[in-house]
Amino acid sequence: MNPEQFQAKLAEAGILLTEKQMRQFERYYELLVEWNEKMNLTAITDKQEVYLKHFYDSISAAFYVPFNEFTTVCDVGAGAGFPSLPLKICFPHLEVSIVDSLNKRITFLNHLADELKLTNVHFYHDRAETFGQNKVHREQFSLVTARAVARMSVLAELCLPLVKKDGVFLVMKAQQAEQELEIAKKAIAVLGGKVTEHFAFQLPAENSERNLYVIRKAKETPKKYPRKAGLPNKQPIE
Repeated sequence: MNPEQFQAKLAEAGILLTEKQMRQFERYYELLVEWNEKMNLTAITDKQEVYLKHFYDSISAAFYVPFNEFTTVCDVGAGAGFPSLPLKICFPHLEVSIVDSLNKRITFLNHLADELKLTNVHFYHDRAETFGQNKVHREQFSLVTARAVARMSVLAELCLPLVKKDGVFLVMKAQQAEQELEIAKKAIAVLGGKVTEHFAFQLPAENSERNLYVIRKAKETPKKYPRKAGLPNKQPIE
């Protein structure tokens, strides 16, 4: 997917990018490749693949979920900024917070935000488990997302404590998502969530499967969650 195809595909979905936004995506790509030589940000560096598998894939959530209705977004384990920063470029009103456990990635994200002149973006070098227990952040976000960084039962424990009541935890997954969801049902319920919508679609060009789950925060998360760093992964609620 070249930049022109990327712009056209988004326009078909009602997301109209200005020249400024297209320049931001171009600069994002350049910095991603440049910094990837110094640190491991992504295995995907081919331009057409970055536009498809990172930029377009990140924004695809907005085809199904109305991002204009959200204000505060937290992205857990965003790595090189996916999916929240492509979404921020498309929806500049969003206030985006990214938490990542690797300080080198936070350094990259700070530089990227400066270069792209993004405002209302905050980057936190922290473990999701400790971040979710911090009263400053706990249950403060209208939308929390994570892009396939762990299985769903683990993601639920890392993300749902950050979602405010009636807010949304948005899970972006590739294939075998139904199986993961079945295993994660207990965790989602215990942590105060309720699955309200599921969208299945294919990424253009390569026709790979994508799944999007909308999990509404129905009630407050019990105070003991998330548990200590490493425990959600070692002993998931299943």
